[in-house]
Amino acid sequence: MEKRSTIDISEVEKFSKIADEWWNPNGKFKPLHKLNPVRLEYIIQKICSHYNRNFGSAKALEGIKILDIGCGGGLLSIPLSRLGAEVTGLDASEKNIKTATAYAKNNNIEGIKFINTTAEELAEAKDKFDVVLNMEVIEHVANVDLFMEKSTELLKKNGLMFVATLNRTAKSYLLGIIGAEYIMHWLPKGTHEWKKFLKPYEINQQFEKNKIQFVDSIGLSYNPFSDIFKLSDDLSMNFIMVGRK
Repeated sequence: MEKRSTIDISEVEKFSKIADEWWNPNGKFKPLHKLNPVRLEYIIQKICSHYNRNFGSAKALEGIKILDIGCGGGLLSIPLSRLGAEVTGLDASEKNIKTATAYAKNNNIEGIKFINTTAEELAEAKDKFDVVLNMEVIEHVANVDLFMEKSTELLKKNGLMFVATLNRTAKSYLLGIIGAEYIMHWLPKGTHEWKKFLKPYEINQQFEKNKIQFVDSIGLSYNPFSDIFKLSDDLSMNFIMVGRK
C-alpha cells in the first residue's frame, strides 16, 4: 500500500528555487514581509490570551512550544523565538531550511531548530506542541485531509492551531494572482493555484473532522494607499482561522 503524503513536489521545487530570497523585503517574498507584522501581532495576542501571558513582556512566550509548519525562511519562527518560545520550524524544502538555519545562526538566535521533514513524518515521533502554525501552507500541500489530520496529532490537548490561507473568491483571483503575480510582479508567476485556495467553511469542516473547536477568524486586507495590511472583518481575500484542541 502506497504511503500517503502531503508533499506536492512541484510546490516544493517552486519555493526551493527562490529560497535565497526569504529575507529580502523587496524580493520575491515582498508580500509576506508586508503581511508579517500584522499576522505576527495577531498570533502573539491570541497565544498570550489563551495561555494567560503578558502581551507586552519581552519574553511573553517563554516555555511555549510552537511548531511552524511550512516555515520557509523563518519569517514567523524567528520573531516568535525571540519572545522566548521553543520553536521548531518544519519545511519540506531543504533549501528553505538551510536559509532559515543560516539566518538564525548569523543573528545568534537560540532556542530554535529547523528541520527538513513533513508533518506526517514528525507526527510519527509522537512529539506534541502547545501551538501549531499552518500559515500560508495549506494551499500548497498535496493532501489537505492528511495535512490537517497530522497537524492535529502534533497539537497538545487544549493547544491552539492557526490556519492562514487565501479565500477561493473572484477577489482573490483578481488581486492575489492576476494583481500580485502578473501586474505588480510581487510574486513569481505561478506561485499560487486559485483552485487550491480554501474557503473559511472548508477550514471549519477540517476543524470539526479533527475535533478542533473554532476559536476565532480574522481577515487581512491590503490598503494600496498606505501600502500596509491590516486586520479586518473581511475574509474574502487573506484570512486566519484559530482552533483549540
